[in-house]
Amino acid sequence: MNATQWPVALNAGLFVVAGAIVWFAGTHLARYADAFAEQTGLGRVAVGMILLASITSLPEITIAITSTLQGTPQLSINDVLGSAALNVVILAAADAVLDRQALTSVQGSVRVMLQGVLGIVVMALSIGAFIVGDKLLLGVGVWSWLMLLSYVFCVVLLTQTREGEAWSPSNAIEDRQIEDEQPEQWSMTHLLALIALCALGILVAGVTLAKTGAALGEQTGLGVSFFGVVFLAVTTSLPEISTTVSLVRRRQYELAISGIFGSNIFNVTIIVLVDALHTGGPVLAEIGRTASVGALLCIVLTAIFLVGLIERRNRVLLRMGYDSIAVLLVYAAGLVVLYSVR
Repeated sequence: MNATQWPVALNAGLFVVAGAIVWFAGTHLARYADAFAEQTGLGRVAVGMILLASITSLPEITIAITSTLQGTPQLSINDVLGSAALNVVILAAADAVLDRQALTSVQGSVRVMLQGVLGIVVMALSIGAFIVGDKLLLGVGVWSWLMLLSYVFCVVLLTQTREGEAWSPSNAIEDRQIEDEQPEQWSMTHLLALIALCALGILVAGVTLAKTGAALGEQTGLGVSFFGVVFLAVTTSLPEISTTVSLVRRRQYELAISGIFGSNIFNVTIIVLVDALHTGGPVLAEIGRTASVGALLCIVLTAIFLVGLIERRNRVLLRMGYDSIAVLLVYAAGLVVLYSVR
């Protein structure tokens, strides 16, 4: 039975419950990812870029598969690009968790900044496809192939970049546990089982979000595009919200920011999956202005946050750095633009 035939109240209820499951799983995932990075020695940027980004992106992946098979690939594309912009806003909101310090003033990882720059590059590719047009190559759009290659390049470059080989700010605060909290210890088997359980919860909830989200977009009259870029993006970003806030509270600043920037890079490659499942032409040629504005908004927000990371001035207002406040204001203005072009 199609979810559009269900009562609006039922769809809304299922939507809220699925979002709550995603939040709960994401909060616990932060602890497990931190422990995994510590026990394996892989480093927090690598764990944030690959493990944390892939798991927190499970809602976007499930929505991509479900909505595309249901014939609404635009919903998944709008969700991916809308989530990318919202992810940067999550960093600004998490800034309020820090007391009397701006988040960009306590983190000085060069690899984190590099992630932000690379995220801007891959996001720009999606806009290029809309402006120039796209053609199929082996069943997938040429621009989608470029985005996939860009992701591989990002992973290789970031894993080969060594923090000690580049400049580093002298006043950066080293990531650490809260003083009165002892690092949790699990066996690797137990830890992997806990991570898999969180991933399963996010996956199941993501399917529910996809089904009820598409239905609510039609039933509320907001439209699939605007609903995907805003409301569905908020819900599918709950794993990033819960993990980021939890990590900032634990003072794992590098993993918190790396998880967000890494998720943006990873999420864009989901478009390749949508393109492969879509039976029509190149999906990026069909995304429309709403998704393009969402991608452009993400680029601007990321650039603002990078300015803060480079400038590193600890200027705070309302418990947030000036750059975080700027991100919130620009995002609010972006929502007005998104609503006008929906």
